[in-house]
Amino acid sequence: MEHSFAPFATGTATAPVISRVETVILDLPTIRPHKLSVATMNGQVLMLVRIHCSDGIVGVGEGTTIGGLAYGGESPESMKTNIDTWFAPVILGQDATRVQALMARIGKMVRENRFAKSAVECALLDAQGKRLGLPVSELLGGRRRDRLPVAWTLASGDTARDIAEAEQMLDLRRHRIFKLKIGARAIRDDIAHVAAIKSALGDRAAVRVDVNMAWSETDAAFGMAALADAGCELVEQPVAQTAALTRLVRRFPVALMADESLTGPESAFELARTHGADVFAVKLEQSGGAFNALRVAAIADAAGIDLYGGTMLEGAVGTVISAHAFATFARLQWGTELFGPLLLTEEILTEPLDYSDFELTVPNGPGLGVTLDEERVAFFARDGIRKTISLPEGKV
Repeated sequence: MEHSFAPFATGTATAPVISRVETVILDLPTIRPHKLSVATMNGQVLMLVRIHCSDGIVGVGEGTTIGGLAYGGESPESMKTNIDTWFAPVILGQDATRVQALMARIGKMVRENRFAKSAVECALLDAQGKRLGLPVSELLGGRRRDRLPVAWTLASGDTARDIAEAEQMLDLRRHRIFKLKIGARAIRDDIAHVAAIKSALGDRAAVRVDVNMAWSETDAAFGMAALADAGCELVEQPVAQTAALTRLVRRFPVALMADESLTGPESAFELARTHGADVFAVKLEQSGGAFNALRVAAIADAAGIDLYGGTMLEGAVGTVISAHAFATFARLQWGTELFGPLLLTEEILTEPLDYSDFELTVPNGPGLGVTLDEERVAFFARDGIRKTISLPEGKV
């Protein structure tokens, strides 16, 4: 299905313009159920957006959530609808080289929708990097590192299975930092689960937990003390309220990390102002894109707050744009969690990402530095969802 729109002002006469915006939903299977306090994921849904430019360059972006709408106000399906309906008319015919100006233009016409904005910004950066022959990391200020430590999330919910999975990851030299998803069971059961895993792994691996806002402040006070005794080094977003995080921080010998409370630079500033966390989990989608994620990181640096590169369990494209952004951070004390593609059973790139020796290599080619396997993308595309929106013929 195609829709035509009159072009907007194009900037300089020689600049390439955006001629077509294409979106597609992919349904991909995962290696196992992924249990969180908010949902159990038995597969992952990706929204891919392709931005076609008049110079023949195509940029690719991705929007992904955890458990559909169980995590927040956007889903891959809503991102697709909103990009088709609201974003595309705003950017069609516009100068494709002015990424930040385009995002500002979208920002004036579209409120919220941070995940969808992140996907579109990713595609614009990919296209501009390809155009200039530069990796996206160089468009974001220049990379400081070529490889990123990657944590693995143990989320089967079964203690013995999680221990076996961790042992396998250590043997493969893929991960030696493990984050446990807890909060869905009774707090004492969760603590026993964490303690058993840490006891089995000992000093060979670090153990962290993510509660996904499931605890009350009273539960969190009890749980953080018990988790510290069990050898856990970091607790992520145990409660929903920023005020409660502030009351909990630095009360226990375990780092407290903000995640869902971080929705961009404004929330980062408020958390820094109130001393509400020891660590920020920076996520590009939650921040509204790579440039906003860099602003969140700058606020953390100024406030003396540590940084961690978070994930929304993105597929390859969303993971790579995050890697490019995190590679530019001055400090990345707690590493990253960019394991999303490893949770999927199917590969959608022509060349898989390089996960080795406990780290992810940041691609060095132009743009994102990756190429989609179009046959695999077409195979996993949800029937009837593909849609292309173009400029009228003769307007490019």
